[in-house]
Amino acid sequence: MPAKRPSPLLAQLAQGPVICAEGYVFELERRGYLQAGAFVPEVVLEHPDAVTQLHRDFVHAGSDVVEALTYYAHREKLRVIGRERDLEPINRRALEIARAVADESGTLLAGGICNTNVYDPADPASHKAVRAMFEEQVQWAVDANVDFIIGETFSYAQEALIATDVIKKAGKAAVITLAMHQAEVTREDWSVADACRRIEAAGADVVGLNCIRGPATMMPLLRRIRDAVKVPMAALPVPYRTTTSQPSFQSLRDAHYSPPGERPFPIALDPFTCNRFEIGDFGREALAMDIRYLGVCCGAGPHHIRALAESVGKHPPASRYSADMSKHAFLGSHERIKQVQKDYAGKL
Repeated sequence: MPAKRPSPLLAQLAQGPVICAEGYVFELERRGYLQAGAFVPEVVLEHPDAVTQLHRDFVHAGSDVVEALTYYAHREKLRVIGRERDLEPINRRALEIARAVADESGTLLAGGICNTNVYDPADPASHKAVRAMFEEQVQWAVDANVDFIIGETFSYAQEALIATDVIKKAGKAAVITLAMHQAEVTREDWSVADACRRIEAAGADVVGLNCIRGPATMMPLLRRIRDAVKVPMAALPVPYRTTTSQPSFQSLRDAHYSPPGERPFPIALDPFTCNRFEIGDFGREALAMDIRYLGVCCGAGPHHIRALAESVGKHPPASRYSADMSKHAFLGSHERIKQVQKDYAGKL
């Protein structure tokens, strides 16, 4: 029997870091194509060109992965907005769009499943419902011949274990990431290290964290996971300045402006946004810990992805346009910049 071919994802990770852009729903909401609140990707049917363009923008910025926009495209979320009949069309169309961009750019294609908002550890019927939702989405991803499948944003590690089982039974590599809120334990009170150990033991190919926490408050948890697992690790924070007292982006509060509902999350987070240098610092620190599957989640723009890619030694097409302040009319050092302009710079 011929040897089984290694996963394309694992082969790339063996060579070095892999960048995976996430945060599609936030960015498409900012661009005016998706509604905050429900955050259901109806956009793949209503404005597919906008999705295609965002995939291309993220690849141009340095993403090595095109992740199909199937986040929250599961049965429960579509029930909430009365579009359950569009479940399969949304998933298949999202995969088609992503496939086209992956093929044209030579990048990896990923399918995706996520937290269902249905899982209840005390209700076995909910476990079956979750598994059924994962199975249908995973099958559509398999039909699209994805390179691997992402299971993300799980705050119940046991739900992540169901996702792992479904993905592995479908014969695909599994990237499984937990979402840690204010508490430093999962919702069933497992430590982050123990949860990732269990997910690794269940067969996940890559384990780690995504979403919810910014670089500053995700990094301490990543260190604990690093000591606990042997498989490749994933780290995809949100690009927001979370703190020890407000460790999740939902918990952030703005001292200067109180938006409706008092929480800046999800559409008044602008004052907390990390700059590209902070994302670069995170990338370098993560890679120094041999965390190779890297990305930025909700709130990420292409400039964040470029900064992350450059921080780990990559030079994507967008690097051609990375800042060169030597050419600035007042702040530059180029020989063509007149001294009178440089002298005036202090008054800007």
